[in-house]
Amino acid sequence: MISTATLQQIRSYYHSGITRSCSFRKLQLKKLRAALLQHEEEIYDALYADLKKSKEEAYLSELGLVLAEIRYMLKNLRRWMKPEKVSGSILNFPSGNTVYRDPLGVVLIIGPWNYPLQLVMMALTGAIAAGNCVVVKPSEMAPHTALLIEKIIRSAFSPEYISVVQGDGAQVVPQMMDDFRFDHIFFTGSVQVGKAIYEMAAKKLTPVTLELGGKSPAVVEADADIPVAAKRLVFGKFMNTGQTCIAPDYVLVHVSVKNRLVEEMKKAIKTFYGDDAARSDDYGKIINEKRFDKLVSYLAQGTILHGGTHNRAALFIAPTLMDNVSPEAPLMTEEIFGPVLPVFTFNNREEAIPIIERHPDPLAFYLFTGDQRKENEWISAVPFGGGCINHTLLHFTNHTLPFGGVGNSGMGSYHGKFSFDTFSRKKPVLKSAVGVDPAVKYPPFKGRLKLFKIVLR
Repeated sequence: MISTATLQQIRSYYHSGITRSCSFRKLQLKKLRAALLQHEEEIYDALYADLKKSKEEAYLSELGLVLAEIRYMLKNLRRWMKPEKVSGSILNFPSGNTVYRDPLGVVLIIGPWNYPLQLVMMALTGAIAAGNCVVVKPSEMAPHTALLIEKIIRSAFSPEYISVVQGDGAQVVPQMMDDFRFDHIFFTGSVQVGKAIYEMAAKKLTPVTLELGGKSPAVVEADADIPVAAKRLVFGKFMNTGQTCIAPDYVLVHVSVKNRLVEEMKKAIKTFYGDDAARSDDYGKIINEKRFDKLVSYLAQGTILHGGTHNRAALFIAPTLMDNVSPEAPLMTEEIFGPVLPVFTFNNREEAIPIIERHPDPLAFYLFTGDQRKENEWISAVPFGGGCINHTLLHFTNHTLPFGGVGNSGMGSYHGKFSFDTFSRKKPVLKSAVGVDPAVKYPPFKGRLKLFKIVLR
């Protein structure tokens, strides 16, 4: 637990102004990069212990993304920080108009367990770049990575600049938020907990960024390249054992190509993970027994087309494809967050849209088609946080695309400059000339209505 006195020390450190210069911010980003590289092998060990991630997957989906983000921040930070000159209007002529970028202050970053290093460090990178002081709460459900995050941060930063809080989030976070007003809260996790964070933040008018989840659909049209679609669906669904907030949650495939798609997905699963995924270096484990039991309960809610084998002692569930699932079943009313993929069919877009609308505002949307017209129609018809055409997950990796949800899947965005924007505030300033000061601007205004209508139109 972190004391109120420590939080006030962090506040005092921020008010000292030391975090505001570009040179300070870039130095801290370099320190973070150096600390991550210094602890690289420990990162691999921690992620394996928590989620059975191989070194390759840990680098690809966690450490490597953070290092790339830091590199991108260092390259562009000075330009982002530069005050922006904007145009004025005739009403305030003559004047100069400038938008400055201020840090928010002391921010709280609450991380999830599924990508426990990357999703904390990506947000932290943006907070540092924007000039803030930070309190980090890693997920206690990935305990090895949580302890390592604290070790990494303590090795690089003083506690009055960046501090780490451990413990049960349900107890630690409400106590902190009750004792101290943060200037921003960045939360990644479930919709249920996100709502609780939002409610607590509202009591002190603390702004929030919520990166949540939802049931992200993948639509496969009849004209899609089926072998490619199958391979990319399997890649997106079963990476991190399906424990990915933007994983395809279910597939909507045109009835004419369903059987072919299923067969190609079976082939892709075997190609990626072998005959027994439990022995694959590229296939992880479920985070804990509670989640394992929930996921296994889904297996009785339809027909298993492929997979379905499981081992509680090893927290293993094979990559599983399912059919004949009721829209009312928990498998289709809850976010799956595991290696179970229901497959549904449709005859036309008008038939498929109501299925998607049962779970509005998905965090991600994936469409497989070779038809530009269909692409435009789908993108226009479905509100979603972000997505891909003819692929899955990869929009997350692009620094120049904002990553975030909409409605039920969250609010706000980050990555690249969008992280800098999220953790900073635009401060507009108008500077008026003093040598020119037309009397028409001042009272008495009587008789000037016609002039004002000409000016303000």
